[in-house]
Amino acid sequence: MNERPYVLLSCAMSVDGCLDAPGRERLVLSGAADLDRVDGERASSDAIMVGAGTIRRDDPRLLIRSPARRAARVASGLAAHPARVTLTASGDLDPRARFFSGPEPDTDPGPPPARLVYCASPVADRVRRRIGGLAEVVAVGGAAEVGGPAEVGRGAQAGGRAYVGSAEGVRGTGDAVGRLMLAAVLADLSRRGIRRLMVEGGADLSRQFLTGGLADELQLVIAPFFVGDPAAPRFAGPGRYPYGPSRPMALAEVREVGAVVLLRYLLAGPAGGPPPAGGGAVAQAGAADAQAEAAVAQAAAAEGQAEAAEARAGAAGALPGHGAPGPGSEATAADRGWLGEAIGLSWRSPPSATAFAVGAVVVAGDGSVLATGYSREGGPHDHAEEAALAKLDPADPRLGGATLYSSLEPCRFRASRPRPCAELIVGTGLRRVVIAWREPPVFAPGGGAALLAQAGVTVVEIADLAPQARAVNAGLLGG
Repeated sequence: MNERPYVLLSCAMSVDGCLDAPGRERLVLSGAADLDRVDGERASSDAIMVGAGTIRRDDPRLLIRSPARRAARVASGLAAHPARVTLTASGDLDPRARFFSGPEPDTDPGPPPARLVYCASPVADRVRRRIGGLAEVVAVGGAAEVGGPAEVGRGAQAGGRAYVGSAEGVRGTGDAVGRLMLAAVLADLSRRGIRRLMVEGGADLSRQFLTGGLADELQLVIAPFFVGDPAAPRFAGPGRYPYGPSRPMALAEVREVGAVVLLRYLLAGPAGGPPPAGGGAVAQAGAADAQAEAAVAQAAAAEGQAEAAEARAGAAGALPGHGAPGPGSEATAADRGWLGEAIGLSWRSPPSATAFAVGAVVVAGDGSVLATGYSREGGPHDHAEEAALAKLDPADPRLGGATLYSSLEPCRFRASRPRPCAELIVGTGLRRVVIAWREPPVFAPGGGAALLAQAGVTVVEIADLAPQARAVNAGLLGG
């Protein structure tokens, strides 16, 4: 298991970088379309972390709103809602906060989401008495208390006074100690099976993750207005960030979401690498298209059948339309657009030293998206095509005329699962596959395209998109 989960840092701010208003009134930064997008990100996470200050100020529930997304999680063997995690130094947590409450029993009859409170060792007993059995309290302050690596304990002792948590994050005698404490929390979460952690942080918590190099992805939403108040909390703040002018973050996507703009950066991949083709397509979409997509998302939330289709498509979010796939062995403009979206999804893959990052999209003959997937989406051994195919309804009559787009040739050989992706594709009845590049013999021999062709599946390769598909895997290819 990885030493820590894949960490997605999610923030919304005004044009001048304000995360909230300075007073008691909450500043609304996102609209309905972006809230639905965030709901999808929550649904694809194993846990959601917020600071104790956020609990005191905003009293968030941290639940999945969409019934379809909850149903999709349950169908895949997960709890309906991700686990909830918070950090506190003072132990000032109100047991009546919605963080500690469960979902409504009439809508979610299953067990409530797990709740974890990480706190400084000196206040752990007081926190346990205060919240009772509403959450598990984990004391952090040395290796013995959380089972962290030995250097965490030495770091705490060297500082003389170190603890996890503040109003919004992690403090200690300095950023180095704070990073070690936060790393201990992440290591403990990893041991508990948390593979993907979504951090909805305020100013301090976001800064600690970023300066400590502990985030893998940053999703930054920009609202179209200024706050202008010097007392308002602002994103990031002074600190020693590893992502300076000489090592910029990799811009993976720019998307218009209703009235706001989403900037998605990859922090663990090749710094300054090119954005995926899918992100470029979204960035070029006009305001009318974005509003139309938001309307579709809202309509899906209102209609039970549309919600079920959304669950099968997965939590990757709505993709822009590129039209009907090509009918045969020649690539069309629509094929290039859909393959670009698959490449864009590959950037969502949690990093791995032993497997490629791949994205996949299944598109019906009429141009509607049936399913999406990316590497390690639901587990450390998941392949992108496998993740997408698992969301399909085997009885869907559209499968025979659908096309699967994959940024990498589907595997023919694999050690982690009994059946390779090429065999899975043949078994679904799909008759057309479009890829960007052939699998290099880094981890396993290729040959998936040949196996598909032998089974009568048309395989189309768009080789000029291969450099974009390889970019996310540059670290594995020595580039």
